[in-house]
Amino acid sequence: MRVLITDDERNIRESLKKYLGLEGIDALCAETGEDALRFLERESFDAVILDLKLPGMNGQEVLAWIRDRGISVPVVMISAHGQIPDAVEALKTGARDYLVKPFDPAELLIKLRQLVDDKRRENRLEAEKRRETVLRLTDHGGLIGGTEAMRRVSAQIRKVAASGATVLITGESGTGKEVAAREIHCLSPGASEPFVAVNIGGIHEGLMESELFGHEKGAFTGAAVRKQGLFELAGRGVIFMDEIGEMPPPLQVKLLRVLQERKIRRLGGTADIPVGARIISATNRDLEALVRDGRFREDLYYRLNVFRLVLPPLRERREDLPLLTEHLLRKLSVRMSRPAPSLSSGAAEKLRGYSFPGNIRELENILERALIYAGETEIRPEDIDIHRDAGIFGSGPETGNVASGNGAFGSGASGSVASLEDLEKRAVREALARCHGNRTRAAEELGISRKTIINKIKAYGLE
Repeated sequence: MRVLITDDERNIRESLKKYLGLEGIDALCAETGEDALRFLERESFDAVILDLKLPGMNGQEVLAWIRDRGISVPVVMISAHGQIPDAVEALKTGARDYLVKPFDPAELLIKLRQLVDDKRRENRLEAEKRRETVLRLTDHGGLIGGTEAMRRVSAQIRKVAASGATVLITGESGTGKEVAAREIHCLSPGASEPFVAVNIGGIHEGLMESELFGHEKGAFTGAAVRKQGLFELAGRGVIFMDEIGEMPPPLQVKLLRVLQERKIRRLGGTADIPVGARIISATNRDLEALVRDGRFREDLYYRLNVFRLVLPPLRERREDLPLLTEHLLRKLSVRMSRPAPSLSSGAAEKLRGYSFPGNIRELENILERALIYAGETEIRPEDIDIHRDAGIFGSGPETGNVASGNGAFGSGASGSVASLEDLEKRAVREALARCHGNRTRAAEELGISRKTIINKIKAYGLE
């Protein structure tokens, strides 16, 4: 157990710290409410002992601050005054118990142990509910699919979830890497802790360190207040770093230090802050090739690649297409507030004949468009428009007649074949239009990284 004691009387702080230490409880002390806030911002505690009357920010204000930030920690309020209205107000604000000074330390110890046990029981019940939600999706786990490849992936997820090991998830764009990461978290003992996801490719290089590690007030122009980084916000949960191969070399060095020492330092700060978050990273790039080319640190690669989870592309598990289609149609229909139509045999056949280079994300885009075109009861073959996405990946025997005059990427009435560059330019332009200029959303829709779409925008003069 780890407890924060906040009291302006030194003898009370020290005597409580000594007593709890003899009982095997690690206690930290804060003299003021402001000191308590600084501890709570950067560290995790199982319980807080909080004096009501404090210089500056009082205990009631600290309690409200804890509640407003959603910090889930039981608080025992203590006071030398023992006014009933104070106790009632403290309990309304979120305190779990109230003691009047002088009190028996043994009584405090009993209350602390009971409160912490109750909180851990609540966390376990919440985690169990999350696991049940995941397991209800299919009979083998949260990822949709019944092929041998997906059963193998689900078995690996179950094993690594309980271990707490660092995980590297690889696979093509759109294969469900974040879904897999969330399933690992939901099936882990720390499922009640936060899951913080960050797309490395979607953060400007100059802001990346501040986003990940936070910054102190005045660390740079515009840093008007202290900011917690994503590693701190993740607490003892999971930080999921997608597109890890896009991380610039200077940040790779700092991430390596976090993995080695389990500490971070805010930008502009001098103190090391311990972190307890589990790191799960993902990439659609060949990290081994990046290491050989000197663009990704070899030592960082080995730190991230403790357990490797490889997600198969959709074309290698076509038997899962009916399950995935049914699941996505239900989800999209709820989102669009309409009844879920059935898929006609002709529409299903059309989907089976496509290679899905954009994987599940591309399938979802195609089905969402089909729901817009389709009637109330059935999706027909003509509602399945695969041409719109096919051009970004190039044409081939399985991608449909993307260059025909009647296709979405046709070159006009003459029906002449458009170049791959023309198809790609049009796909990017249309994705940007559908996403109202949002580059990150357009990149996700096309199944490419934000950096790639920015390069395409520049290359094709689409700024």
